[in-house]
Amino acid sequence: MNFTRFQYVANFMNPFRHAIAAQVRAITGAGDGAIDLRRPPGDDGLFGPGSVSWRVHGDFSSMMIGGTAALLVQMLHPAALAGVWDHSNFRRDMLGRLKRTAQFIAGTTYGGTAEAERLIDHVRHIHDRVHGTLSDGTRYDANDPHLLTWIHVAETDSFLRGYLRYRDPGLSRADQDRYFAENVVVAQRLGAIDVPDSRAAVDAYLVAIRPELRFDDRTRTVRDALVRQPLPNPLMRSVGALNIAAATDLLPPWARTMLGLGGRERAGVAARTGARGMAQVLRWALNGSASEKTARAQR
Repeated sequence: MNFTRFQYVANFMNPFRHAIAAQVRAITGAGDGAIDLRRPPGDDGLFGPGSVSWRVHGDFSSMMIGGTAALLVQMLHPAALAGVWDHSNFRRDMLGRLKRTAQFIAGTTYGGTAEAERLIDHVRHIHDRVHGTLSDGTRYDANDPHLLTWIHVAETDSFLRGYLRYRDPGLSRADQDRYFAENVVVAQRLGAIDVPDSRAAVDAYLVAIRPELRFDDRTRTVRDALVRQPLPNPLMRSVGALNIAAATDLLPPWARTMLGLGGRERAGVAARTGARGMAQVLRWALNGSASEKTARAQR
């Protein structure tokens, strides 16, 4: 391709690229001033540029898929589900929940120590108001250390699953262990205890907690609200459909079965193919973002 033709193609594609990037920023809240990613000299934040977390959390495509899978897994715990059911308008604000999660992860990963602590304190303050009673009379509290550990493990396990499938399948077992160990600090500052800090420990934890998990009418309602969440335009609706399909496919088989999403092996192949194509487009559109530059620098 000669330079003139290359320039013509680049000029033609730029509006499309900018449109995708703008939609992603709208969904994630990037650049809206809610978080401060500046770090004072000498302050690497909670992780630092040499961490595995900077690599994993820097890939928007796999994080989007992993984050959606995490929400699906988390709702299987009755106490986690009750917090969403009793204390949020999830039917109208599922995108808001995803945005707040994305901002929390970005700020605690790439921001300075003070910004990370501010975000953690903000979440703890919200948790202070989230408590109630389950249908069987059991009390629940968002500050329960056991519940916080569940939320954390479901999230980090899903993020890493997404990264391994859609960004770097060759990430070593040692680096996977480092990822879990690094993120213990966030869970503990939120109030979690006995947080698993390796791949083996996470796998054992997920087996041990399974008897506590449930699927009922409430779970079905929240699941449907998530998988059918309307998006603002046709472009993002297509991305959203691929994201849901890929997130469903990413779930551990036991979770997919519990959520009534099993028996989709053939659809899973199509989901992975579509999601890989979607990831390439999103990485191209977000090529200039701070997190993508960070991720590239660490690979």
